[in-house]
Amino acid sequence: MINEYQIRVKPEVAAQEDRLKAYLGDEYGLNPGDIKGVRILKRSIDARQRQIYVNLKVRTYVNELPTDDEYQHTEYPNVEGKPQVIVVGAGPGGLFAALRLIELGLRPIVLERGKNVHDRKKDLANISRTQQVDGESNYCFGEGGAGAYSDGKLYTRSKKRGNIEKILNVFCQHGASTAILADAHPHIGTDRLPKVIEAMRNTIINCGGEVHFQTKMTRLILGDDNQVIGVEAISQHPTPNTQHQYNGPVILATGHSARDVYRYLAEAKIEIEAKGIAVGVRLEHPSQLIDQIQYHNKQGRGRWLPAAEYSMVTQVDGRGVYSFCMCPGGFVIPAATDKEQIVVNGMSPANRGTAWSNSGMVVEVRPEDLENVKMEEFNNVKIENKALQVMAFQEQLEKMCWQQGNMKQTAPAQRMADFVNGKLSYDLPKSSYAPGLISSPLHFWLPKMISHRLQQGFKAFGKSAHGFLTNEAVMIAVETRTSSPVRIVRDKETLQHVQIQGLFPCGEGAGYAGGIVSAGVDGERCAEAAAQYISSNGQ
Repeated sequence: MINEYQIRVKPEVAAQEDRLKAYLGDEYGLNPGDIKGVRILKRSIDARQRQIYVNLKVRTYVNELPTDDEYQHTEYPNVEGKPQVIVVGAGPGGLFAALRLIELGLRPIVLERGKNVHDRKKDLANISRTQQVDGESNYCFGEGGAGAYSDGKLYTRSKKRGNIEKILNVFCQHGASTAILADAHPHIGTDRLPKVIEAMRNTIINCGGEVHFQTKMTRLILGDDNQVIGVEAISQHPTPNTQHQYNGPVILATGHSARDVYRYLAEAKIEIEAKGIAVGVRLEHPSQLIDQIQYHNKQGRGRWLPAAEYSMVTQVDGRGVYSFCMCPGGFVIPAATDKEQIVVNGMSPANRGTAWSNSGMVVEVRPEDLENVKMEEFNNVKIENKALQVMAFQEQLEKMCWQQGNMKQTAPAQRMADFVNGKLSYDLPKSSYAPGLISSPLHFWLPKMISHRLQQGFKAFGKSAHGFLTNEAVMIAVETRTSSPVRIVRDKETLQHVQIQGLFPCGEGAGYAGGIVSAGVDGERCAEAAAQYISSNGQ
């Protein structure tokens, strides 16, 4: 007999199957010995009161063993010889587009400017060791995109654009823990996600698709009537600076940091527009302190609870101030994509077991906010296309941060309470940021529209979460890559670019997603649109 129940239990019950069976037996008149299996379908933590509870939806198997699969399988046929679609970028948007194309009987040709997910590791390690960033292989560029080595969080608030459960099930099919299907805030972990990404690539290749690394698109090839017929690309492997041409409709999924792509589109007069972003810092607390605050317990999380998460949001002077990409038990990482930049991001391993917890603390910035910005050097930037004005703001802020950091990847930082009070921090706490920190008056040199709102936001967060506003926390500058500063304009129905048929701007880099799951959903939608385009053109 199989039954499903919604229950609310203490953490120690939720974490131990024998105690969970005993609870179900007492609550529903079952013999615990007859329960042959318990599958957790949904799990969330209720930490609103001092007594913490875990909400569970469980499926019980009484006097029978579980035989149903824990996740839904997707069939991927062989697509050798089928019509091909060029997928530019192997981040979540591109990978899920490629897999969906295979489902639909089309052959994906994936072009990725960076290296495969394994070889990227060496270049990431070099950032801390040499203080140098490889412009083509870093935390943003390479197989898996920006999410591969910056946490692997799968939580999204978007419920309108596609099948989120499908995305999670595909991850499970390629090696992710089935816990992501149950958890309210699913998370694969930076240490585990690369193997999942590699398995997805192998599916693409084994089904007859192609994946080309260190191969960067240089331009779109347009035929008659503004119709894209392929791309030109330059490859660095196996032979450096080799020119290639790949023919077919194009799914453009280059990620939010491919600034050269935005510049190319602007120069080619392919319609793009400026888009709002959020800018701020990485805020790092001791993880035990966050556990104490969120779980209302001086002992912290205890044995049965995970590292605590938080979500903060307020309004200051008409703009949102909020936490972003919260990483409990994680690290702060250097996420620049070129020289003379400092950019920070966060990540967590699967066990979320480090001594620190961090999040982006950011302020909403709209294009109109930049018209009267007074920031050193910004007013000297020549912006030839207004669509690139937010990107120019990002670039100059990152360069200022690099200059404040002694022109290395050493990040400027300030204790949280010192920042609020306008004081220089004469020393800094120990941090997870491997390239190192340097004390800097962020309150002084950050643009006032950012620093003032952060100061007021921190005061509000300190009132709602006692102990959160503290000098035990350190602010690390600068967090700018929260989303794309540009939107590549596309038709709402066909998902094609408004000017160019056969071009499908996709995912976070095109301005239509925000995170791994929403980018994956958009990738699937673009694949379906490309299939419809090919069908309607008789290909």
